[in-house]
Amino acid sequence: MKREIPFAPAASLPLAIAALCFALGAVPMNSAMAATTEKKPMQLTSVAFTEGGPIPAKYTCDGKNVSPPLKWSGVPENAKALVLIVDDPDAPSGTWVHWVLYGLPPTATALAEDVTQSQYTPAGARHGLNDFRRLGYGGPCPPPGKPHRYFFKLYALDAALDLKPGLTNKDVERAIEQHVLAQAQLMGTYKRA
Repeated sequence: MKREIPFAPAASLPLAIAALCFALGAVPMNSAMAATTEKKPMQLTSVAFTEGGPIPAKYTCDGKNVSPPLKWSGVPENAKALVLIVDDPDAPSGTWVHWVLYGLPPTATALAEDVTQSQYTPAGARHGLNDFRRLGYGGPCPPPGKPHRYFFKLYALDAALDLKPGLTNKDVERAIEQHVLAQAQLMGTYKRA
């Protein structure tokens, strides 16, 4: 008598493979295990404030109005340049840009406090125009009331773009649009009485 072997649909194939691996003592790699072997994403931090925390007055128009120290890690190995943009989406007139810095070398891992306001930084990066119509960093200066959020956004690019100093945020965003490999973000808040 001929014995009929039941047909196994393709959907049950992963279960069959898992059962075979278990029987042979092999442990298939799950997504949690795979994640530990991948490179960590880019991270942006500051010793001046924590994610979601208040930005000290020193870095605002109520203080010295100097840029805060920043540090980052996890830049992709194939990155050719870095760009930093800082903005406030809570401004009454719409998003207000506080800092546009581009052409940072991919080997850079930090910016010291009080980056020069000139066209070029000592590392060779170039400053764009902020919405105060000045080069370099312009600190938080919201109207009295609710706290505003300030987003420090670092982009790793696949190309070293030859951009002249003094560009606006919109110019820089258009130029980097097709070149972003990775991004990191740090958000701080500031409230004026």
